[in-house]
This record gives sequence, structure tokens and C-alpha cells, in this order.
Amino acid sequence: MAREAGTEALARLAEERVDHRFKGLPPDATGLTLAELAAQRRNLFTDGFTTPVLALSAERLEHNLKLMETYADRHGLAFAPHGKTSMAPLLFQRQIEHGAWGITLAVPHQVRVARTYGIGRVFLANELVDAPALRWIAAELAADPEFRFLCYVDSVRGVELMDAALRGTARPVDVVIELGAGEGGRTGVRTEADARAVADAVAGVETLRLVGVAGYEAQVPGAAPEPVRAWLGRLVALAAEFDKAGRFAGAEEIVVSAGGSEWFDAVADVFAKIPELSLPVLKLLRSGAYVSHDDVHYSRLTPFNRVPEEGALEPAFRLWAQVVSRPSPEQAFVNAGKRDAAYDLDHPVAHMVRRDGTEHPATGIEVTALSDQHLWLGTAPGADVEVGDWIGFGLSHPCTSFDKWQLIPVTEADGTVVDYIRTFF
Repeated sequence: MAREAGTEALARLAEERVDHRFKGLPPDATGLTLAELAAQRRNLFTDGFTTPVLALSAERLEHNLKLMETYADRHGLAFAPHGKTSMAPLLFQRQIEHGAWGITLAVPHQVRVARTYGIGRVFLANELVDAPALRWIAAELAADPEFRFLCYVDSVRGVELMDAALRGTARPVDVVIELGAGEGGRTGVRTEADARAVADAVAGVETLRLVGVAGYEAQVPGAAPEPVRAWLGRLVALAAEFDKAGRFAGAEEIVVSAGGSEWFDAVADVFAKIPELSLPVLKLLRSGAYVSHDDVHYSRLTPFNRVPEEGALEPAFRLWAQVVSRPSPEQAFVNAGKRDAAYDLDHPVAHMVRRDGTEHPATGIEVTALSDQHLWLGTAPGADVEVGDWIGFGLSHPCTSFDKWQLIPVTEADGTVVDYIRTFF
């Protein structure tokens, strides 16, 4: 039932009409449905799109989807990519089609979006103690026997709040103990003794069912191969201890989950050594930034750089903005800024200058600062850039790129727009 409703909701996305809400789209497309606009196969550079405009490469997107599908399969991992990276139902669907077990999310609103579009398995990588949200989750579980939902728990108080909100519901909510990355880290129990106390609290209520352990290795203080692998070893040992003590009684499988976008090679290596337990083990990887990758942050830190024989992700975003001012030989300004480009980790990187239908490398052009609606460009002597040029920028941190654009054209290499990605932040 939920899958059928999700299919219908996805179809309705294509019937949404183009209007003022969507940045960068051609003004003369107003009133067309997205399906009608996509069928026109307009060119991003010559058919009325306005700057700034963010584009997603069709070829690179497909490459990244296939690469992570084969990686997870090769290492015996289930894959629930973190959907909060994109919050794009069409990308959720593409990920499921490429073998994803389900989608990872972070807050209740995101789960509502995923359920609207038919996602049947959700891993909420966060604690959930909001009573209205818990009651909504319970109603979804009651209405759909096939819906699988898991979330973190890391405190006895949290268990008490969840139990109070869920009393009288039809199905228990599956929870995993979150093992924190250490003192000074983010959420999660700090010690194995704390984990046992939380597990005892879960065992004492009928509204929750303990099914595994999980965490996020990138929060390990001073994250590096040795401390990350040591923390992953603690996580695996905790799962084995809980299994031996019978703490997963009633579960159908034991969930052991980790994996951001920086250390999934370590996750694969350590999870490969999980000992045989009393139940099947769902080794759940949650890396999400791979779907579009990036030009700076994750390009430096991707595990594929450490293990190049596994393949390589490709940056799939390109932000096009137009030079609107060239006040001096050392400066230029384009009409994109903080509202358009991710800037929380690194500045955008100028790659290409487009003028009169031809492109040349953006040699000697560097983003030096961002205003609300301008990128400040430093231009070295000889930099070939003029007012009116379009400049293509690579971006850092996909998580804060998707959230600035409600509708993103998907383009082939020649600029032909073949689809549109709708986001919900």
C-alpha cells in the first residue's frame, strides 16, 4: 500500500508546474509541468536558463550510484545511504533501484517525506524522543506491516520518554544502542556500562525492541585510521557481548551499523571480521555524500583515495554563475553567493569559463569570499574572464548544496537537461 502510494506521489512530482519558486529555470517555462519541460530537452546554456543555476551531471550521478552499489555488494554490506544529504525522493528511488536496503534519515520531518514517497525501510540515525513524532511512527508501523523503522537510543531517560509516548501502540519500535565516539564526541553512550544500562531499560518496556548497535565513526576525536578502527572494534565487541547475554531476544536479525562518507573502508574491513552470532547480522553502511560527491571536502577524504583499486567517485555538481562585475584586474564578481553555494566547509572552486558557446579552464581564478549574492573572485594576471562570462564552479559538502535548491536540472555532458530533481528541506 505504501509502495503504491509512493509510486503515485513520485508520478505527481512530474506534474508539478514550473513557477517563481524554482531558481534558474527559464522564465518562459512558467506554467509547464516538469514532465513537459523535461521532454523539451532544453540546453542549460542556450535555452533560457538564468544564472545562477545548479546542475547535476547525469553521467556522474549514474557512475556514483553504480560504484557504491558494487562496493557494498563486494564487501557483503547492506546499504542505507543517508538521505538527509539530498532529501530528494527521485534520488531515494534511484538508490533503492541500485540495491540500497533503505534510506537513513535524521529527523521526523525527513521520515515523513520518505514515507510519502514510498520508502519502506528507514534508519533514523538520531535519538527520537518527540512524542507526536513517535505516535506518528507508531501509526505508520500499525498501518503498514512491511514498514521497517529503526532509531538510536542512548539514555535511560530517552527510553522512558519513548515508552510514555508509545504505550498502547500495536508494534514495538526497533531501537539500536548508539555507541558514542568518545568524550567530546557527539551523541551516544560514552561507555559500555552506559550501554548496558540503556539496554536494561529497553528490556524493561514493551514498546521498544532492541535489535542492534550503531554509531558514527567520523566523530571519533582526532579521527584517523587507528582510532576509527579501534572504535569500530568496540562497536562489534558490544554487539557480540549483547548477543551472548541474550539482549537481542525477539529480534529477527542483529543490526550493526556505521559508516559516513570518510571511513567506509575501515567499516568494511572491521565488519568483515564480525564473529558468527546467534542471529543473522545486518551489516549496515550509511554513507550518503557519494550520490553527488564533491570537489573539495570529500574528494580529499574519500576512502577510494586510500584504496584506489576500489574505484573513484566523481563530483557531479556544477554551479553556473555569471560574471556581473570586473572592477579591477585583480577582481571579478559573479551573481551567486551564500544562498546558492555551499560554503560551510570550503569555498567553491572555479573550473570552467564559458563564453560565446566555447569553454576554457578557469586558470588564475579563485573564490576569495562570499556575500549573500556574490562570489568574490581573485583574478591573477592573465586570467581570461570578462563581464557576461558564465563560470562553472565545483562545490564542497553536498549536504549543504542540495538544501539551497528546490529543483535541480540533471544535465548530460553537452548541457542537455534530461530530468529535474525535486528536494524537500
